[in-house]
Amino acid sequence: MRTARTLTWPQMAPIFGALLVALFAAMPLTTALAQDGATGAAEETAAEGTAADAAAQGDAAATDAGGAAIDAGSASTPAGVVDDVDQATEVATPEPEKSEPGLVTLFKQGGQFMWVLLACSLVALAVILERLYSFQKARTNTRALMEQILSDVRRGNVEGAIDVCSRTRGPIAAILAAGLLKVERGKEAVREAIESAGAIELAFLQRGLIVLASITNIAPLLGFLGTVSGMINAFAAIAEAEQVSAKLVARGIQEALITTMTGLAIAIPVQIFHSYFVARVDRYVIEMEEASIDLVDALQEKGMVA
Repeated sequence: MRTARTLTWPQMAPIFGALLVALFAAMPLTTALAQDGATGAAEETAAEGTAADAAAQGDAAATDAGGAAIDAGSASTPAGVVDDVDQATEVATPEPEKSEPGLVTLFKQGGQFMWVLLACSLVALAVILERLYSFQKARTNTRALMEQILSDVRRGNVEGAIDVCSRTRGPIAAILAAGLLKVERGKEAVREAIESAGAIELAFLQRGLIVLASITNIAPLLGFLGTVSGMINAFAAIAEAEQVSAKLVARGIQEALITTMTGLAIAIPVQIFHSYFVARVDRYVIEMEEASIDLVDALQEKGMVA
């Protein structure tokens, strides 16, 4: 008899191990990328400074040349030509473009709590993928299954109904097979077998949902904890600085906002998937109850159970 196939925790252990290894392996890579970004920004700043100096020197030379030309030909040069020379010597300085911070930069600026939030997101992703796989395997055409089983039961072919259940995967087929195997022991035995099998299948369907619910609650709290840490760093920088500048305060506030945003960005999609999985489990429970009631009624009609 094939039931809903789910990944057990021993089978999921290598997945979590690989995720943790990838997490710790990403730490030096993230630092290197951040350093490369800082080096590139410094080089760009130096290049812009060199270009600005060259432009300033060129402006000064052009201004001197223009002034000499004006002095030499002031008697014969019209005022309009002088204005054109003045306009030609003016060079518009372009404003530097503001580049948006990348994910690596935001991650580094978020502080130490970003690593914990990253671990939470990886665990949540693993559980979500495992649940999607399990529910896909547990998917069953309940109406077609019940038509075949009830048809065999009404013909008195209990063995054929059990064979149909054994060839169908899913929790509904599992509980119906458990009840059919106890037909010879009476109605109460059939109901007890269905209830026991239903409890086992429900436990498989609900596996991992507590992890998603916990991450949904923990991720925002970690974000708020990072917020408090960022504010503490901001006030510490203010206390140590002789002159308070906006840059010192902004750094701590930025860390606070990044962690809060990350915690909420993790909790919102995890909550959506958790609600979706709970709805799927509730639908399976209703289908299992309806199928068990129809099976018991069909067995009573044929007089197979008393």
